[in-house]
Amino acid sequence: MAEHTARHCCLGWDFSTQQVKVVAVDAELNVFYEESVHFDRDLPEFRTQGGVHVHEDGLTVTSPVLMWVQALDVILEKMKASGFDFSQVLALSGAGQQHGSVYWKAGASQLLTSLTPDLLLCEQLQACFSISDSPVWMDSSTAVQCRQLEAAVGGAQALSSLTGSRAYERFTGNQIAKIYQENPGAYSSTERISLVSSFAASLFLGSYSPIDHSDGSGMNLLQIQDKVWSQACLGACAPGLEEKLGWPVPSCSVVGTVSSYFVQRYGFPAGCKVVAFTGDNPASLAGMRLEEGDIAVSLGTSDTLFLWLQEPTPALEGHIFCNPVDPEHYMALLCFKNGSLMREKIRDESASCSWSKFSEALRSTETGNDGNLGFYFDVMEITPEITGRHRFNAENHEVSAFPWDVEIRALIEGQFMAKKIHAEALGYRVMPKTKILATGGASHNRDILQVLADVFGAPVYVIDTANSACVGSAYRAFHGLAAGTDMPFSEVVRLAPNPRLAATPTQGASQVYEALLQRYAVLEQRVLTRARRPPE
Repeated sequence: MAEHTARHCCLGWDFSTQQVKVVAVDAELNVFYEESVHFDRDLPEFRTQGGVHVHEDGLTVTSPVLMWVQALDVILEKMKASGFDFSQVLALSGAGQQHGSVYWKAGASQLLTSLTPDLLLCEQLQACFSISDSPVWMDSSTAVQCRQLEAAVGGAQALSSLTGSRAYERFTGNQIAKIYQENPGAYSSTERISLVSSFAASLFLGSYSPIDHSDGSGMNLLQIQDKVWSQACLGACAPGLEEKLGWPVPSCSVVGTVSSYFVQRYGFPAGCKVVAFTGDNPASLAGMRLEEGDIAVSLGTSDTLFLWLQEPTPALEGHIFCNPVDPEHYMALLCFKNGSLMREKIRDESASCSWSKFSEALRSTETGNDGNLGFYFDVMEITPEITGRHRFNAENHEVSAFPWDVEIRALIEGQFMAKKIHAEALGYRVMPKTKILATGGASHNRDILQVLADVFGAPVYVIDTANSACVGSAYRAFHGLAAGTDMPFSEVVRLAPNPRLAATPTQGASQVYEALLQRYAVLEQRVLTRARRPPE
């Protein structure tokens, strides 16, 4: 990497489920270096599959904390061996898989502040953790604690209004409650609890990093309106919890400079700033450069929506987080499990396994599908909790089948109408300047994107987001450097590559979908009510 040594840059890190990755971004916002360590492949001694350990109960899912530490060691040593010039790094920030938590043992802070540059981090931090395997976002073993938390604050909707989400099993407050109840000795010997994001930042700081508002709002503990810990939620989870969590900070905060360990071992400048690390989803919002009114749609195995919100209305479905790049606003996240796999099934059944025939059906059928509507959930959906396939004709009568081309349009229109309905339930509104950023496998199909543009009534752009959390972290590092000047994030990243326009709304489509969306919402409730009715 010698040809890159003269570039001032910021580093963006991503501590994700399966790997640790880093990118270097220069002042013109060009990515000029990247490196990664894959847990299963590069650190086989930890015996993870997909970066995690699934326990015998099938519900408990954890990752070894020291694996994350060692991965950082390996990646830094790779960078050093490649000739990367750490002296040019102005600032760094990062992302961590959301909802994972790390438990620092009493006395760990003293070790963190006195690291010797002669040894790797993993050699010095072996005894620093009271829980050696961290619960991660895939864990679903805290149903009892979720019900206890909701009961303590007056129900699921009350908790959502307070913290942005109803109780979820992977959320950190419920994980902490389980550890306190089942392993009180480990809890009492814990002096600090970090999220994966603030844990990673702590390694760079050589001291405990605070939790940022955006990742902190994925814990069922932070009051999203006034951005302080909820005393009711803390008390429902474990005693003395506020002291163990520390005080949360705005996401664009400079939380310190890199510790002398990194200066002496790798040659970082002593003034290299550390900007608060955040969750991977908020970092991706930054990487995709969403602005007010924008929406990002990831069309993958699951379909995920990121929304920029000004006035959120927390609901029983979806999540509201504090916005990682604008402290006055919010972001919402909605996940739909029946994404690409459902599209592929209908392609195989109705279009002879051919995407070109699938696209032909979307082009040849009318916008609005002559009033035919469909719900396609081969696995239990998250938003809403429905399973099965349900088809309705223009008179709202349920039918057993559609013609092949009507089936394809019903699937795609239904998927996007559900997204718009549930986004609006969280407070989202399409604005005149709204743009939709589409990513994932289905974003390569222009005919699918045309339906997306028509249903939402907004232009659709495509953007390369292979490293969106990493790149977003580097952008946030630049934003942190400029934060004292009140420069908006959009101005900091204005030199970044622009997304490419892929589809604009068809004239007259908005009027067609206005009526259809109302019908879809009514029929969704009908299907949902029927699904919840006890068997006779």
